[in-house]
Amino acid sequence: MTEVVQGLLIPFLGTSLGSACVFPMKNTLSIPVQRVLTGFAAGVMTAASVWSLLIPAIEQNADIMGKFAFIPAAIGFLIGIGFLLLLDQLIPHIHMNSDKAEGLRTKLPKNIMMLLAVTLHNIPEGMAVGVVYAGYLYGGSEITAAGALALAVGIAIQNFPEGAIISMPLKAEGMSKGGAFLSGVISGAVEPLGALLTIAAAGLVIPAMPYLLSFAAGAMIYVVVEELIPEMSAGEHSNIGTVAFAAGFVTMMILDVALG
Repeated sequence: MTEVVQGLLIPFLGTSLGSACVFPMKNTLSIPVQRVLTGFAAGVMTAASVWSLLIPAIEQNADIMGKFAFIPAAIGFLIGIGFLLLLDQLIPHIHMNSDKAEGLRTKLPKNIMMLLAVTLHNIPEGMAVGVVYAGYLYGGSEITAAGALALAVGIAIQNFPEGAIISMPLKAEGMSKGGAFLSGVISGAVEPLGALLTIAAAGLVIPAMPYLLSFAAGAMIYVVVEELIPEMSAGEHSNIGTVAFAAGFVTMMILDVALG
């Protein structure tokens, strides 16, 4: 159980360490650096969705359903997409366009909407870590302790830049270093909470594990497509984000295969 608790806290530690960049660094992150970090995070999340979530979801039903083992994974994936689509409509953030977005911008500062956006997409990350550890705890899956740890470490790596991207602009707009750091930490606090709730739900409905794994994958892919890819591709010389995406994808793939 100790290794499970540690695994759940690793992604949160990544966000907290990234938020701590507000103390030694004087300036905000440059646009190219943000693009690189965002692309890397997108690559990590995409690879994690495939190797750590979708493939185990399919493998769990392979013996029972044969060539139709994709059905629970496909259903869970689409439900995950739909869930994040719903949250996307309910929670205002900076990627909203149209008159609704402009109206919200008059009420909410851009950095507050950025905080909401990061908090929003930390939810599926926490669920992903939680459901993988649930698969390890309750058995009946292809998930090992090392595989679960690989996902937690991968999410922590991509959480590091997220913490910095939240805390440093807040400091630049006049917030104290402590307040900016705390805001970044709070954005990541939903991850261990979401992970714990997911483990509890999976324990009640163990046969639903393939659906939960693929649900988390769908939610993370939604975040990648809706939030991260537009950020890494914006402006000129967007290929730097694409290269960073490839680096993040390969890093997560190596972690999962080597440790899993």
